[in-house]
Amino acid sequence: MTIKVLDSVQVTTSLGFEPELPNRVAFEMKEGVKVDVDVVWEVFPKDKYEEPGTFQIEGKIKVKEYPNPLVEQRADPYIYKHTDGYYYFTGSYPEYDRIVLRRSKSITGLKDAEEIVIWEKHEEGIMSEHIWAPEIHYVDGNWYVHFAAGDRDDVWAIRPYVLENKSEDPFEGDWLEKGQVNIDFQSFSLDATTFEHRGKRYLVWAQKVENDTISNLYIAEMENPWTIKSKQVVLSTPDLPWEQEGFYVNEGAAFLKRNGKVFIAYSASATDYRYAMGILTADENSNLLDPNSWTKSKEPVFVTCEETKEYGPGHNSFTVAEDGVTDLLVYHARPYKEIVGNSLYDHNRHARVQQLFWDQHGNPYFGYPGMTKDLTEKKIVATVTVK
Repeated sequence: MTIKVLDSVQVTTSLGFEPELPNRVAFEMKEGVKVDVDVVWEVFPKDKYEEPGTFQIEGKIKVKEYPNPLVEQRADPYIYKHTDGYYYFTGSYPEYDRIVLRRSKSITGLKDAEEIVIWEKHEEGIMSEHIWAPEIHYVDGNWYVHFAAGDRDDVWAIRPYVLENKSEDPFEGDWLEKGQVNIDFQSFSLDATTFEHRGKRYLVWAQKVENDTISNLYIAEMENPWTIKSKQVVLSTPDLPWEQEGFYVNEGAAFLKRNGKVFIAYSASATDYRYAMGILTADENSNLLDPNSWTKSKEPVFVTCEETKEYGPGHNSFTVAEDGVTDLLVYHARPYKEIVGNSLYDHNRHARVQQLFWDQHGNPYFGYPGMTKDLTEKKIVATVTVK
């Protein structure tokens, strides 16, 4: 991808005074999309500004770097940073038969952190097949895990369920089943996520209409982390061509709030290399239960990248870096394009993390999967004039 500095970096300083170089520089990532990025400049000798003249100095984009992949064979990755300083990580386990949890004081530490099993599927009945997409949340002093599961007698009877742990430490105590979320109608349903906004708690999830193959996104207000109290509302349906590759799908929602706006990223199409991400945007003061409050991106915001060999990026979550400020995109992607058999049972969707940027309009800029290396190799040149 072409990345260019929008304005040449020109700095003037007085004789004997060290020049003040900008910590951030405006870049154009693609046509019309401008972002400010942090820059680290090389150290230059003092004699450079002790006599009149002009000289140049190089800099590099400063970007958060993490192991890629972060955790192998963990699709639908979810990272939550808690007030105890730990990052908690979970995701779909390859056998789809358990819910696992690991933690670390750093994102990088999650790669080799000890992993524990906090819950295993039932031997029969509900919650006995297809344990998918767990998310860990901390609500009103208790821990909760939202996940999807099927029934051994009907493996595609996927429904949303919730676990609760009242222990201060989610690695201790008991995880109790709170049961199925009370969605309005019974059909294939998965990928539930919950968030709080302006004193209200919401649930967003994917669900097929009865006897239909189309997976929509729904939203509802919650009474508590396992109970919906409002009628569910269609938030988005796969009505754009890029959402209809292989299957008509909207799923894998993730919530983010910044710059006076609220965002819901989501994934669409088949779970192979065609899997891609879009975004819904609303004003933070709007009624989130009104579909008219939301605007959908016409084109996907995150897609397969042949150059970096990351295929089918999606089912993301958001977290923040160790500095508590820098937003991070958490997602999965495969390292190859061709898949034998059903893509759902190809388990090499690896969890990955990369920095999320913000454009000139206050919207998230996702870039492309694996772009961190390209950014760190980009050189910036500043011209310094000493008078």
